[in-house]
Amino acid sequence: MAQQVEEWKIRNLVRKLERASGSGTSMISLVLPPRYQLARANAMLTEEYGAAANIKCRVNRLSVLTAINSVQQRLKLYRAVPANGLVVYCGTIATDDGKERRVNIDFEPFRPLNRYLYLCDDRFHAKPLRDLFGIDARYAFVVMDGSEFFLGALVGNVREAVTRFTVNLPKKHQKGGQSAARFGRLRLERRHNYVRKASETCTQRLIDSSTNQCTIAGLVLAGPADFKRDLADALDPRLSAIVLKIVDVAYGGARGFDEAIGACASILANVRFVQEKAVLAQFFEAIARDTGRVCYGARDTMHALDLGAAETVIAWDELAETFRQHADNDACENDEPTLVEWLANHHSRFGAALELVTNRSPEGSQFCRGFGGIGALLRYPVDFFDDDDDDNDADIEPGDNGAT
Repeated sequence: MAQQVEEWKIRNLVRKLERASGSGTSMISLVLPPRYQLARANAMLTEEYGAAANIKCRVNRLSVLTAINSVQQRLKLYRAVPANGLVVYCGTIATDDGKERRVNIDFEPFRPLNRYLYLCDDRFHAKPLRDLFGIDARYAFVVMDGSEFFLGALVGNVREAVTRFTVNLPKKHQKGGQSAARFGRLRLERRHNYVRKASETCTQRLIDSSTNQCTIAGLVLAGPADFKRDLADALDPRLSAIVLKIVDVAYGGARGFDEAIGACASILANVRFVQEKAVLAQFFEAIARDTGRVCYGARDTMHALDLGAAETVIAWDELAETFRQHADNDACENDEPTLVEWLANHHSRFGAALELVTNRSPEGSQFCRGFGGIGALLRYPVDFFDDDDDDNDADIEPGDNGAT
């Protein structure tokens, strides 16, 4: 899950960049798309340097010139723009304690950038990076039973209810007052209208009327009865072409939505929500079987990492627990105030994989609330020392027990 960790790092970086501010227009944001010529970028920076030399305010002039020079030095580290493009942020930002700090960041993003950007402002512009996260595939799930139509969507590790409506269909048997044939015709007519309304709802919600294109990558039809198969026959041909699976579930509504996601795990293996549920299922199974090859809590997880026993570290991606503060805090990329940030940067040093999960699924919520949002699957059982002082969990740092 290297890409997942890289995505989280950039998300975290975007949050920091958007919070940063400076006292003058000395914060440079430079985004170069793939195959952009470095010589062209250097020529532009040379022109900007000449123009900045005419700034009247001496303090602002020196800050801008220093930032431009820092960008030029960063570009010298590259022979060409990387395959996915190049992002550079340089400048002086104001810290919470009223001091100033230099920031110099350059990296290749995990996905190709599709635009050029150069801005010298009193803040960093991170929108091109934020746009990288808006292209996850979107999958729709329809859950139908005799009382409710439910349409949900799954994007990455985020579920959402798109729309739903209830119906009151007649039962198979009547109490009297109508002939059996008439009752049967009315019942079939109500079922037909229900399926037709469901099909029209799918078309309205899942097809862009301006482009006539589907807004989803795939569609799953689910339910405890035959309504889902009737809907499959009535769907718009554009939606019929992307039906991934028709599955039987025991429940309707949102509960059936969750069950359908689990039933399609093999098809949606690359969707982060499914991956998250799978790794947490391993974690809970190891606890239930009492294999001794699992631990949770910051102290035990760090101890297992230190011993090289941690095979997979699982952490809540918004875990706010402070881990350590570096003495050298001059660069934004060296500022690692949280445990998750430290793990994202150093987990591979200990031969461990890192899985970042959310609290948006029932399993994720249980992991965060019941197990502190951090744990590990182990290569072998480890005897952990007993310590009731949980307040010092964040002070344990791999390497304290002899690890290198």
